[in-house]
Amino acid sequence: MSEELRYHVDGEVVPASAATVSVEDRGFAYGDAAFETLRAYGGEIFRWDDHAARLADTCETLGLDHGIADSDLRARVDETLAANDLADAYVKLSVTRGVQPGTLDPQPEVDPTVVVIAKPLPRGGVDSEPVHDGPAALQTTKTRKPASRALPADAKTHNYLNGILARLELRVTGADEALMLDPDGNVAEGATSNLFFADGTALKTPSLDGPILPGVTRRTVIEIAEAEGIPVEEGTYAPDAVREADEVFLTNSTWELRPVETVDGLRVDGDGEGVEGPLTALISRLFDRRVEEQYYDGERL
Repeated sequence: MSEELRYHVDGEVVPASAATVSVEDRGFAYGDAAFETLRAYGGEIFRWDDHAARLADTCETLGLDHGIADSDLRARVDETLAANDLADAYVKLSVTRGVQPGTLDPQPEVDPTVVVIAKPLPRGGVDSEPVHDGPAALQTTKTRKPASRALPADAKTHNYLNGILARLELRVTGADEALMLDPDGNVAEGATSNLFFADGTALKTPSLDGPILPGVTRRTVIEIAEAEGIPVEEGTYAPDAVREADEVFLTNSTWELRPVETVDGLRVDGDGEGVEGPLTALISRLFDRRVEEQYYDGERL
């Protein structure tokens, strides 16, 4: 990897110190932008097609017709990885509405700003080191997820103020992740993660009918569980269902699966197997095997 990271800005690979966008860019001024957090394993993007589809859905929600083909966006990601000599990496792809007059109303003509950044991560797959800092302490926050009619939950935009406010609440207790509720007081998701828990009857996760981001890793976990014959339930749950669960874990592209140690100060150990219960351990192991087979040619199998 080169000494200074290199980023992709509007079609040009530049040193990170020279990677800039205009202060009049709507992504900066209003959060008027779509993005995807990606993970590269062995030089390939994990489930690129799913990420590209979600990015397209976000842009459609925003009415942001950027006119850039998925293949072009993928090429920019690949060029960024190559420029930094990175095979295993965190990648963020952003598409903004670009520079427009300083009014709230978006203009129909779009000259988008496209930025790709990449940072090194450890190798994934079998026998990999987790990226996170160990099991999480999860804390229910007063800050709630807004209803999708107020801010579409399935749109992954630069407007993350809701999650930032939730994370600020964690400073009092030192928890790692926010457990955010929907407007009705039901469990939604973390500030930057999807939630799963098990109670001996099924693997459960909040339904996408609520204000839930359709996570790519979330989908992968559900696929793995169903392939193993593990019952999966997507529903509506009160916070006590999570506090009383035998196992709880979080998912996102960077963490993959992160076990939860405590929920609102209560230790998760309902099955007597410790923090990472048997179901969490099994799905995590199968996730690693899937990554190993698909992105490392089964080198460690």
